[in-house]
Parts: sequence; structure tokens; C-alpha cells
Amino acid sequence: MRSPGSLLSVLAATALLLTACGSERANSADAGTGPTGRPSTTRVDDPGKDGVRITSLTLPTASPSPTRRTSVSADSLPLDGDSGISATFDVTNSGTKTLTYSIDFTFMSSDGGAMSGQSATVRDVGPGKTVRGTVRAGKLPPSTPRITRVKVLDVTKVPAGEAPAQPGTCPASGIRVSADKGDAAMGLRIVGLHLDNCGTRDYTVDGYPQLELLDDDFGPVDGIRILHGSGGITTGAGPDEQPRRVLLKPGEAARASLVWRNTTEAGTAVDVPYVRVRAKTGADPVTVTPHLDLGTTGKLGVRPWVKANG
Repeated sequence: MRSPGSLLSVLAATALLLTACGSERANSADAGTGPTGRPSTTRVDDPGKDGVRITSLTLPTASPSPTRRTSVSADSLPLDGDSGISATFDVTNSGTKTLTYSIDFTFMSSDGGAMSGQSATVRDVGPGKTVRGTVRAGKLPPSTPRITRVKVLDVTKVPAGEAPAQPGTCPASGIRVSADKGDAAMGLRIVGLHLDNCGTRDYTVDGYPQLELLDDDFGPVDGIRILHGSGGITTGAGPDEQPRRVLLKPGEAARASLVWRNTTEAGTAVDVPYVRVRAKTGADPVTVTPHLDLGTTGKLGVRPWVKANG
């Protein structure tokens, strides 16, 4: 039978061992990175860009290490796979018209690397009004470096009544007009215009889209020739199709395109941020943002509507 003194010695040694193990777990939790279900929100002092300002960044905290053999803890992701990273932002309209804003964000690591690019659309912001929104980084690969900040990359704004329809919705006219991101090669720029008959009636276009070139204040840009076809711009975009009558049944689509070069020689380079597009004379206008960097060429080519499926 052990004496009371030896029993106390064993208990003291056991307590010391447990304390040491606990300290090792706490230290390994400090090394943990990646999202968990417990977020931390930090206020952001952002000067803003074109009326859009980041106000806070929400990041999941590091999770504790489950065993003493693990030096970096595993990430505990929400069930939907979302990273749990988000940012809030304010949109302030200092103009005189109600505007719809399209905003590009990038979530970045501590070394400035872009980890996730996201976009948001904020509709119908009245003059003098401020609207708050939230953008999420979304699902990220497990190997993604820890995100530490978010930045506003680009802001475009158009009159609310002329904004392209939200994806998945159909305007009252039954016709949806939009522009794609375009293609660029060797100074040649091509941006596609898309016309979708999302309504319930047939729709007919004949020839070319009707265009108005607009400046930053949505006023007309003078001195630019709008050419029918791309032959006066380049021969590298392929032959022009002949304008003709195009009948679109419900669910069918047509396409056209804007073609230009950004060559800069003698003279003043011209940038056109906005183009007001009508599918045909008398149609409702839609303002798109292809950012026409026309250089000093003074010319923009427009190709005719053709059926998108041939």
C-alpha cells in the first residue's frame, strides 16, 4: 500500500502533465488559419471610388487545433461551402438623376494578391441618397491564402430607367438588350450587343441598332462617325453581314457588335464611357457601358442585327 506522500506526488505529476498538454493546444490554435462559423467584423476607413465606399470586412476567425500533433487547424466551412467572408459598402449618389450602379470588387490577401472577384448591382439610388449593400467572397478553394482586405475595382452607373434588365427578368417591353465584356486583340476592340425576346409576342428588327454616344454626364459626344459595318475600321473582324429583317419569336435572340480601334496618333484621344442603344427606331433606350477607348480614330463601326442561332 502506497503512503500518503507518494500518492500526492503522483497526483501532482499528473496535474503538471495535463497543464502542459493544455498549453500546447492553445499555442497551436494561434497558428490556425481559415474560416470557421465565428466571424469577426472590422470597420474599414475607405476613401471610396465613384461614390462607392467599403465600410466593413467580415472574416471568420481561426479554429482551434483538435490534437497536439496538428500545428495548423482544419477549416470549418459552412454547409453550403461559402467562405463566410463578406464586406459591407455604401453607395452615395451625388448627382441629380436616379442611377443604377454596377460595381466590381476584389477580395485580397495580405500581399495584395486577388483571391476572389465579385460584382454587385445596386438599383434605383436617388439623388443625394445613400444605400448600403453587402458583397460575399463566395466559395474559395482550401488552398486560398487568408483574405485580409477588399477593394472597389470599378464602378459604372447609368440612369435607372435605362439600366439593362436584371438577369432572369424581362422588361415590360418584352425585349432585353445587353452588352458583353468584349474582345481585344492588337488594338482592335469588339463588343457584342445582345437582343433577347423574353416576351410573349414576335419582335422584328431591321438593320442596325440605333446608337447615341454619351460622356460621363450622359451628354452627347460629338465628332465621332458611326459607320454601318466594320469595313471602314478593319478587315480583321471578318466580312460584314448584310442588313436584313430579323424576326424573333418568343425565346429567340439576335446579336450585333461594336467595332473600333484605339489607335492614338496626332490629335486628342476620345473615350466614350456610355452608349445608349435602341434595338430599332422608337424602342425603349438601354444604356450600356462598353468604355469605348477610340484613341484618335474618330470612328466607331456597328454591325447589323443577325439571328443569334444563325
